[in-house]
Amino acid sequence: MFELKDLSRADKPAAYAELAGQLAALLQGERDWVANAANTAALLGHSLPDLNWAGFYRRVGEQLVLGPFHGKPACVRIAFGKGVCGTAAAEVRTVVVPDVHAFPGHIACDAASRSEIVVPLVRQGRVVGVLDLDSPVPGRFDAADAAGLSQLVTLFLTATDD
Repeated sequence: MFELKDLSRADKPAAYAELAGQLAALLQGERDWVANAANTAALLGHSLPDLNWAGFYRRVGEQLVLGPFHGKPACVRIAFGKGVCGTAAAEVRTVVVPDVHAFPGHIACDAASRSEIVVPLVRQGRVVGVLDLDSPVPGRFDAADAAGLSQLVTLFLTATDD
């Protein structure tokens, strides 16, 4: 049985180090993209404080299509270059948005979201999807989140087949 640990009081680097260990154990022995994305989204959604959405979009052509997530129903298709997710995919970089209302072209799936971070999933130089986290707290995400989530994305990609 897998048990979640309370990370709400840990500093961010320590919390992400703990999450990396938990994620590695959770993904061990499973290669399926959907199963691993579902468990990763659930782990993040339950473990990180102040989130209202955590999930994946998978690349299909030049669009991102909704994958496993933890949170309210979400936008199903996002074009590359549109919104925070599409921008991260098109520019192949992590995008941290302290205030989604100030981001030109932000796609509002949940009116409660105030900040967002999107990390591209890159395999052999090609974006294959994104990891998207939203928060109802303005300024929730920073460089420590970007670094920690990048490490988790690497673990996910290493453990998962396309």
